[in-house]
Amino acid sequence: MQQGTLMQFFHWYYPEGQLWKQVIRESGRLSELGITAVWLPPAYKGSNGSHSVGYDTYDLYDLGEFDQKGSTVTRYGSRRDYIRAVQALHDHGIQVYADIVLNHKAGADEAEDIHVRKMNPDKRNEAISEPYVIRAYTKFTFPGRQGKYSGFIWDQQCFTGIDWDEQHQEKGIFKIMNEYGEDWAEVIETEKGNYDYLMYADIEFRNPAVREELKRWGGWYLENTGVDGFRLDALKHISPAFYVEWLDHLRQHTGSELFTVGEFWQPDNRDVLMEYMHATGQRMHLFDAPLHRNFHEASRTGKDYDLRNIFSGTLLEADPEHAVTLVDNHDTQPLQALESPVEAWFKPLAYALILLREKGYPCIFYPDLYGAEYDDKGKDGGTHHIVLEPCAHLEKMLDIRKTIARGGQRDYFDHPNLLGWTREGVKEDAASGCAVLISGGDGGEKEMELGAAHAGKTFSELTGSREEKVTLDENGKGVFFVNGGSIAIWGAA
Repeated sequence: MQQGTLMQFFHWYYPEGQLWKQVIRESGRLSELGITAVWLPPAYKGSNGSHSVGYDTYDLYDLGEFDQKGSTVTRYGSRRDYIRAVQALHDHGIQVYADIVLNHKAGADEAEDIHVRKMNPDKRNEAISEPYVIRAYTKFTFPGRQGKYSGFIWDQQCFTGIDWDEQHQEKGIFKIMNEYGEDWAEVIETEKGNYDYLMYADIEFRNPAVREELKRWGGWYLENTGVDGFRLDALKHISPAFYVEWLDHLRQHTGSELFTVGEFWQPDNRDVLMEYMHATGQRMHLFDAPLHRNFHEASRTGKDYDLRNIFSGTLLEADPEHAVTLVDNHDTQPLQALESPVEAWFKPLAYALILLREKGYPCIFYPDLYGAEYDDKGKDGGTHHIVLEPCAHLEKMLDIRKTIARGGQRDYFDHPNLLGWTREGVKEDAASGCAVLISGGDGGEKEMELGAAHAGKTFSELTGSREEKVTLDENGKGVFFVNGGSIAIWGAA
């Protein structure tokens, strides 16, 4: 059975207008590479229309169909092309996960007078004003859609907070005093005292009408697009109780598994990820943010990083069955909000660690397969030109994952700069099985075992980095080699 491999098929700076069409063109190649599922970006209209990356959600029902926010299409194309892209992936046996952004809404159509308290931005439970009235954009009527698919109107009772007072032209964090509470909703993340509020008009999940509308929308979305599951955005800002209710409803409604992976981006505290998993009854997987942090730090530290600790503090270490492993994503790429890219030299090592081992569900990132080039302002205020080259040997590793990186695993994590492991293969495929070495410092060698079934076989290095041939002894052992700061993958010649 082929091992699952997920791909994030976009990045923050993907050019406007062509993504859905590229998905259609590339779906066959992705299948050949061994991609079994694709995570596509938010497909609905954002507050910036065709310029919106999609995380500033305006209208969940507008998949590029209505003239709203200055365009009919979204950044990625039309509703028709989105549905064609999903079908093209399905035609090649690839599942599709939709990016779901339900934490907030942006670009309201009308302003309302609302009662608020201004809150301390660093201590969100601390009010720094008495209750007063501001005028804020909290009413969403979607005039371009004119009630098609849903007549639900969002107003101030649907939101917990806002960040702009139109009346006084003032930016801040304003807690809306609605009938569902004068306090923020309870969330697991305690950063800033309470991190319910993130941005824009923050959705009030304590309002039963909101929950019912989002369940109706979820059913509509699944029926109209045919996607197979979800990537959930900004979980640390949403009460886990909502997603328990939402996912249970949709799974019962469809009778489908609806694979779900959530973004709870907390790279420094695995315990809070485990707490969220417990609170949601393991109804979803989570991205392994601590593993990304380890990769980033290892890539910056070089030979002084002890690779024996590469999995320390990670979700993969604690709960591998629910860990979606990754090297980078659209938030960690250069010039983005959570900028912490893995350096190019280390990316092949990181991908070997998530693609060629037994545990975890790996997710590869679009620029690491296709490359990317863009300009944007950095934190220093200057404009930077970024060129991201495709990750060396990534296609080869995808092929090896699909074909020979199978069977039981033996680890040789006994050196701070030189890690190794073997996969013993499976009985039904005599060619399967491999030996992997990664070096964060100088080159080296390591004796490793694949098992007696491989006795007498000759192995060669599959990425082309070494010319030696390694013949295994009667126990299936051999001495394998790797260059400095590199990977070596050995398979039967």
